[in-house]
Amino acid sequence: MTAPDTTAPRSDLPPKRSRKKLVLGVVLLAVLGGGGYAGYGWWTNRRFQTGTDDAYVQADLSLVSSKLQGYVTAVPVKANQHVTKGEVLVQLDDGDYRITLQQAQTKLPTLDRTLARIDAQILAARASVTQAEAELSAAQAARHTAQTTLERARTLTARKVGSQADLDDAEAAMETAEANVAAARAAIKGAEAQIEVLKAERAESDASRADLELAVAQAQRDLDHTVLRAPFDGVVANIATEVGELVSVGARLAAVVPDHGLYVEANFKETQLVGLVPGQIAKIRVDALDGHEIEGRVTSIAPATGSVFSLLPADNATGNFTKIVQRVPVRIALPKDAPGLRAGLSVVVDIDRRSGPDGTALAQADK
Repeated sequence: MTAPDTTAPRSDLPPKRSRKKLVLGVVLLAVLGGGGYAGYGWWTNRRFQTGTDDAYVQADLSLVSSKLQGYVTAVPVKANQHVTKGEVLVQLDDGDYRITLQQAQTKLPTLDRTLARIDAQILAARASVTQAEAELSAAQAARHTAQTTLERARTLTARKVGSQADLDDAEAAMETAEANVAAARAAIKGAEAQIEVLKAERAESDASRADLELAVAQAQRDLDHTVLRAPFDGVVANIATEVGELVSVGARLAAVVPDHGLYVEANFKETQLVGLVPGQIAKIRVDALDGHEIEGRVTSIAPATGSVFSLLPADNATGNFTKIVQRVPVRIALPKDAPGLRAGLSVVVDIDRRSGPDGTALAQADK
């Protein structure tokens, strides 16, 4: 009888150690492949990218403030209402300013009549000068005749031909002629002096009229400022006044956010500025739009860090110093048709430093 075969059946599976080596090899190959792929992606693309999440949508909004003190009589708009350029936002009581304007305007006709009267007096004085000059010419002619008559009377009297009475009459006529010439000259000087006086009065009246015109213009300007209007098309927000409120000069009453002209201000670390230049393309992801991506373009880089413009800049000369990486604002233009954007929204910005104003690669990005 043959003894049973107790030899264990030979398994076709590899030993456990071999399987472990195989798994480790596969994992190692996967890691090396993934690392190589990641390295290739970094080398060809990501090393040229720089980004930040310290970025927000901004707008050059207008703060509507009062230039006058007065009571609010009307607020015809509501918060978040769209307005057009020139639309009334706030109306102040204009009664006092209208009275001031009317008072200034009523003085103009009176002053104009004064100027007309002075002009007429100047014309009359010039006519008097002309008349006095004519009288002077006549007096000089009469004096010449009297001089001739006097000389002839003296000659005749010396020859014992003429009488003393004729000589006396000739001398009297000569004196009269001299007096008439002097009177005519005095009349000319008097008329000319009157003209100068009238010209001075005219100059003073002209200055008064100029001052009055300025007063009218200022009164009209103040009256116009009782109506606060939208400076451009946009949405009115942050209305900070009500009807009946007394507002002071410079009081902020509302804000208007423009329809267009939104931009992104991204605060990049100072260590990220290498290779950043205006004209580069920026990819912008908006948090409020579920990461919707918008393409913008760098328009400018601030000349200083944000801390330089702060109200209380840090003073590192006091003895306590902690180095903090500074951030520099970078402005990025947005397309006009970008939907759903509002001032203040948070965004994430990535800039490709290979792109430049002309779309070509920048040498700085390779350094």
